[in-house]
Order: sequence, then C-alpha cells, then structure tokens
Amino acid sequence: MNPNRELSHHTLVALVENRAGVLARVTDLIARRGYNIISLAVAPTNDDSLSRITIVVDVEKAPLEQIVKQLFKLINVIEIAELAPADAITRELVLATVEFTPENAAALDDVLARAAGHVLVQERTETSLTVSAGGSSAQIDALGAALSVFSVVHFQRTGQVALPKLGQSVPIMRAR
Repeated sequence: MNPNRELSHHTLVALVENRAGVLARVTDLIARRGYNIISLAVAPTNDDSLSRITIVVDVEKAPLEQIVKQLFKLINVIEIAELAPADAITRELVLATVEFTPENAAALDDVLARAAGHVLVQERTETSLTVSAGGSSAQIDALGAALSVFSVVHFQRTGQVALPKLGQSVPIMRAR
C-alpha cells in the first residue's frame, strides 16, 4: 500500500443504534457524497442495543467534517470519533485457504510463524489448510504477499476495527 495514499485515509468510529437499516443508511450517505469507503466493519457492542461501525474513508476530494455533519443528520447515530493513526490501535482479521505440497510445507509454516498465523485444525487436509491471522493492515498485506507463492484458494479479510490507544484523549462528537 502506498504510504502517501494513507494520508488521505481517515478512520471514523460511530456508535449507532443497533437497528435494521442503519448500516445501509450510513453507507448510502457516504456513497452519495462521493466518498470511497476503504474499509468497513460493524458489530454489536457489549450493549445489544448499540453497534459500533468502523469506517475508513478516502477524503482526498472533500473535507472529513462534511461526512461527520451528514452522519449526525441520521437519527440513529449517537456519537462519532475520528481516530488518527497515531492515536489508534487498528487490527484486521484474515482467513485464507492455501494449497501446499510436502516440499513447501516447511516454507508455509515459516510464513505463518512470522505472521503469528494459526492453522484452523478442523480445516486441514493432506494438501490444503485454512489459516487465520490478525494484525495491522500492513501486516495483513504482507501476509497476503507471502502467501502468494503458494496456491491461494480463498483469501478474505475483515476490514479494520479500531480503538483509541490507552491514555489517548480522542474527541468524541455527540449527536445533539
């Protein structure tokens, strides 16, 4: 990934009501404004009535403030925080199914060890296996590149999730 490109990427974390259609309204609003969603992850929080949406957007063409203002027009949005890269911990998960031979099995084990990847034991045959790994986007990119020397059958990544680093003061914008 081009490091200069990442300068135009911003991570927004929105706390929203956990209701049908909220995600569709959020993504539709962003798309209608011409912003590109780089990554999107959503799941309920420890409070079943709320969900947290992590959105990485490319704001090269327009200011981020406009996205935030528009999101607050949606009644189900409770709060939004922008997480600067220096203030956030971000992670992605990847699942990959890879074919291997006895000759390259040790090389595959080495790739997985370097990426802190794990073989999903129940998803292993004599010539293929499914692995799981988590890490930063750069680490997941590197794992994808390292696995490309093997026959990759499936490769699926989740998109980023993010939290503020401990001790970081992140301004939270609340709906009025």
